[in-house]
Amino acid sequence: MFSKSRVTETQNRTAPGAPAESEALPPVEAPKEQTPVAAAPQKRSAPSVLSSDLTIKGDLQTAGDVQIEGTIEGDIRARQLTIGDTATVRGEVLADEVIVNGRVIGRLRGIKVRLSSTAKVEGDIIHKTIAIESGAHFEGSVQRQEDPLAQGGTKKLAPPSSDSSKKDD
Repeated sequence: MFSKSRVTETQNRTAPGAPAESEALPPVEAPKEQTPVAAAPQKRSAPSVLSSDLTIKGDLQTAGDVQIEGTIEGDIRARQLTIGDTATVRGEVLADEVIVNGRVIGRLRGIKVRLSSTAKVEGDIIHKTIAIESGAHFEGSVQRQEDPLAQGGTKKLAPPSSDSSKKDD
């Protein structure tokens, strides 16, 4: 006994000018096979999250992404770094992309730097591109460089000088 779907499928296959199912499958399958290959180099893993009750004394280094909500006393190097609202970092920060929502005490170096309206930064910022939202608190100097992550390519910025101390001596 024939079902209605089999009759329809048989008619589609034998219809003049209509492509057979076997002819239509390779173009449909080819993009599916190419998609994972093209997406593989761009695959990003989930960021490592350091919770608000965590305190670390020491340096952090990763090739991936990090989101900090706790306290770090040391230098941080990452690909993308997000400093959360409750976070405090005391040390130098180096990352391709830095998003500051919390507090940083120390030098900040990044290709893309963004200070949100809740950010509090006390230190120098060396960047390629920077965005500072209204309400952000920043004390220090800002310097643009083509490659802010290059080691040795950055001269130390002078601390604010007190002219009165030199005149008294």
